[in-house]
Amino acid sequence: MTISYSLNESKQFKHRSRRLEQDLLLMGALVEQSFRLAHRSLFQREIGIAEQIPKIDRKIDDFYHQIELECAELMTIASPVAQDLRRLSAFMQMVRDLERIGDYAKDIAEISLKLLPYPEHACIPAIEQMSHHARAMLESSLAALTNLDGTAGPIVHKLDDDVDRAYDDIYHVLASQTHIQGSIEPTILLALTIRHLERMADHATNIAYRVTFIVTGSRK
Repeated sequence: MTISYSLNESKQFKHRSRRLEQDLLLMGALVEQSFRLAHRSLFQREIGIAEQIPKIDRKIDDFYHQIELECAELMTIASPVAQDLRRLSAFMQMVRDLERIGDYAKDIAEISLKLLPYPEHACIPAIEQMSHHARAMLESSLAALTNLDGTAGPIVHKLDDDVDRAYDDIYHVLASQTHIQGSIEPTILLALTIRHLERMADHATNIAYRVTFIVTGSRK
């Protein structure tokens, strides 16, 4: 009876773990969609798109709470072995990273609405390129999760260096402006935008390294 129960418990754990991974990928797809829409709202001024993002963000939050609770429950009742424990621990950390990226995407969409009355700032092309890099990092990290590619961490980290350099360059330009005519609101909003993008890139890097941790047991 004990052996039979253990085998059944193991099957249940594997089934729930696979479902967790599927839900995590669905959450990642929603975050990627939210990021893409925020990008279009800001740089292509497709303002109607910004209104879609809060609804997507609510779905992201639902996944966040659902996955976190499921991971905690499995850790508590299933007594997972070391490899499974690594997986659950990484999943709990990934959902936090994804949830934060989704929040930043929503914030950028709100910024796009506030920037609408103002003429396009000279820094916008550089910020758009920064956004492209951050989105590519998220895509690479989610692909690594899908394929359980433990080699993606250093690759995504290298892209993060590009985003960090862009942040420093653009911030310097914004902070060095003199004789600003009219409102300083656009400058403040753009400074917030590049900060959000820089943090989104950091969270994407975290996700890639968490995949490495699942596969190899190492965080490097």
